[in-house]
Formats: sequence, structure tokens, C-alpha cells
Amino acid sequence: MKHNNVIIIGSGIGGLVCGDILSREGYSVCIIEKNRQLGGCLQVYARNKVVFDSGVHYVGGLAKGQNLYQLFKYLGIIGKMKLERMNADAFDKIMISGDDKVYALAQGYDNFIATLLKDFPEEEAAINTYCDKIKEVCSKFPLYNLEAGDGFDEKLSVMSIDTKTYLASITENKKLQQVLAGNNALYAGVGNETPFYVHALITNSYIESSWKFVDGGSQIAKYMAANIRAHGGKIINNATVTKIVEQDGRVTHVLLQDGTALYADHFISNMHPAKTIDITETTFFKTAYKNRIKSLKDTISGFIVNIVLKKDCFPYFKHNYYWHREGHLWSQADYTAENWPLGYAIFLSATSKIKACAEGFTIFSYMRYEDVQQWENTFNTVTHENDRGESYEAFKKEKAERLIDVVCENFPQLRDCISTYYVSTPLTFRDYIGTDDGSLYGIAKDYKEPLKTFMSPRTKLPNLYFTGQNLNLHGVLGAAISGIVTSTAVMNSNEIIKKIKDA
Repeated sequence: MKHNNVIIIGSGIGGLVCGDILSREGYSVCIIEKNRQLGGCLQVYARNKVVFDSGVHYVGGLAKGQNLYQLFKYLGIIGKMKLERMNADAFDKIMISGDDKVYALAQGYDNFIATLLKDFPEEEAAINTYCDKIKEVCSKFPLYNLEAGDGFDEKLSVMSIDTKTYLASITENKKLQQVLAGNNALYAGVGNETPFYVHALITNSYIESSWKFVDGGSQIAKYMAANIRAHGGKIINNATVTKIVEQDGRVTHVLLQDGTALYADHFISNMHPAKTIDITETTFFKTAYKNRIKSLKDTISGFIVNIVLKKDCFPYFKHNYYWHREGHLWSQADYTAENWPLGYAIFLSATSKIKACAEGFTIFSYMRYEDVQQWENTFNTVTHENDRGESYEAFKKEKAERLIDVVCENFPQLRDCISTYYVSTPLTFRDYIGTDDGSLYGIAKDYKEPLKTFMSPRTKLPNLYFTGQNLNLHGVLGAAISGIVTSTAVMNSNEIIKKIKDA
């Protein structure tokens, strides 16, 4: 078997960015993916000829010169992707139970401020302070601004600010606080945990510019995979890494499920760090290190209803909706069987076919892994199809109908427009993405212990690295930046950051 410079386990966007950058820089790269489809959360599926995204429903920072634009420009894919810019005056609309008003979050800081002032004319000082703080926090993260330099001490000064407390400190207006964090499902916001830097980096990205991928986000994976192959890289799908093997203090090879051994100089794991440690055969990971990684709390999972709409029935709009039950903005994950759901988000599928009416309607809500734990010994993907049984189907139907009923309180016309629907649960996320608990965004960040939840790409083994959403931040932008971080660690050089910035 050919010896590779780099083996990458998992083809989520972090792994693909590593593969694309390193293969460009002359490394022979081999990516191993357990699924048939590449891309991790970029995977899509089609039902009744309607394309649904599994995880990436919109993305920020893609206007000319912005951070994700520069990375994709460097990777040569910016002109190839089919994109749709979202509504300038509302990329997200926030709804709160018991309030008939719908609040808009607009693109561009001036527009963002002006739009909020229409609903909160007395709050100009607070809104301006909020925007200034977001920009200040973002400036402390060099790589987010495509600048070299670790700047960790600088980051530390803003990493221990709590989002909920900070918002309460700038305004006493509870409604404004709820609107500013109204889309906190983007980062699984928890009242006594979520650091403000997470809120700031994500929110800034969408305020700068917000986009949908027309016909699905899998196009990113497709173009990056083509780049990797064009530079001599190899991608093996439908292959599961079962062991990472260390000898004399370095990883020498990985073992696949079929017994194949693949050798390389460097190994990058796009899997969850806890899962990576589980399959690594070494005495170099001390018990304390393993326990620290395994003790890190993951973000909650989700429940998704993807609805195929009847033709020419439901109007298409270029924004998303986030709804939460009054008083539960920061505790949507703490639902009971009786009061679920405490919040939801709505995303429409962007399609190149028709524009006036929507084809696909996605409803997302939180769901804890324990809700589906009774079926955890089942496994079901396209490659390994298995029936989880009638009780699971009944569970999905009951939850889907309840979620649709809650959505219909604000969108009564939806019920008559449903042709059919398909459901994803925490088990779906677990089986396709490969986290034990179906976590949406990997390791949960906590402002009280910022260093504990901030992962380095380096491990205790000098040639084994982490990448992906567990490092810095989740989402397309966060995971892509983690790919840059890991690539610079492998190459031991920041040269690549300048190339991206100057692309």
C-alpha cells in the first residue's frame, strides 16, 4: 500500500480544508470517510426530487473580501458554487410566543442597527454598544481575520464573558435581549454557559453577509474533493477507521474495518477528540488526559422535519425564522415531555428550479439523546440500512406532528401544503456524523472554563492532530478555520494564512 504524507480521518469540512490545503502544498493526502457521501454536516439528501441539507442551512462571511470568501477563493471554488444572498433587511426573523411582532436581524452593521431601532427606538445606545463589542471581540481572534499569530492571551481577555449576562448588562429591555440572542440555536446557547465570543464570532459572520447554498451545501465537498484528487490526493469512502496505531511515540498507521493497514507520516482526525482517543492504541495518552477529554460536555442534538411541499403552495422567502417560548430562550434544551418544543427554527431549501414558491421546508428543534436512547443499539445509514422498528417510527411520527402543530400556530397555511415529510433524530446525527450522542456542534464551550473547552490541534502524539468543529468553533466557517489551524500545525508554518488573505 502506498505510503502517504498525511492520512485524514473523516471528510467533514475541517478534514476537507486540511486535505485541500496540504495537497496544494505538495503533501500526498489520503482521506478516509465512513459514509458513502463526503462532507459530514455538508451532506444532503433528495426526496421527491427536493434537496434537503442535513446540517448547513445557511452560511456567513461569503461577500467579497470576507473571511470565508477569501478561503474559498484561495481554494478556487468561490466562482463555482451556486449561492443565493439572503434578504438584506432580514437574514433571520425572531418570533417570541405571546408577541405578535416579528423582529428582523439585517445584513450590514448600519442596516442591522437601523432595522432594530425601528422596533427599539429607545435603545440606540445599547444596540451600538452591542455592535461595537461584537467587533471588538472578533478583533481578538487573529485567524478569524486571516491574520497569523496565536494571540491567546488577547483572546483570554474576552473568552470569559457570558452572553446572557453581557446582554443584560447593556440593556434592561428583556425583549431586546431576547431578539439579539433570538437565533441562539445556531450555537446551542445555554444561559449559564455560552461564552460571548461564540455568539460574537457567529453573529458577526451573518451580519457581514448571509447566504444559502442553492441545491444544497454538498457542492462545497464536491469541489474540494475534486481539488484534492487533482493534486494527487486519494479519497476512500465507505471505509471505517477502527484503530490508530502508535509505535515508539509516533502513530505509524491506521487499521480499517476490513483489516487494511494504511501508513503515513502525519495523521489528522476530524472525528470527535473523545472518539479519536478511544481508537488510538497508545500508552502516551495518560489517564488524566483521556478523562479530561471524555469529561467535556457535548452540545445537544436535534430533531428535524424535512417537508416536501405541494407544488406552488407555500411562498418562498429569503430568510429564516427562529421561535422560542417566552421565558425559555436560554433553556430550550431543558424541555419536558409535556412542553417540548420550547423553540424551533425554519429554513427553506434554496433551489435553482423555481423561485416564487418553496419546494422544501425544514423545521429544526432541540432533542436530547436520552429521548431516543432505547433504540441506541440500532444503526441505520444509506450504506448500512436497518429498520429501527415500529416503536421508533411511531415516536418519530408523534414528535413530528407535534412540532408541525406548534409551527402551524404561526404558519397556519403550512398544514395544507405538506405533500410528505421525513424525520431525522439524534440517532440520525450519531450514525452519519459519528458523535456518540448525536451532538450538533461538538464540544460545548463554557465561559467559566474557557481553556478547558478550547482544543489545540496538537495531541500528546507529535504526528497526530485534531481538526473540525471541536477545535475553535462549529459551522462551515468555524470548522473551515479549524482546517487552517491544523494545516499550519502540520506544516509548522503560518505562510498559508497570508496566501489565503492575499488570494
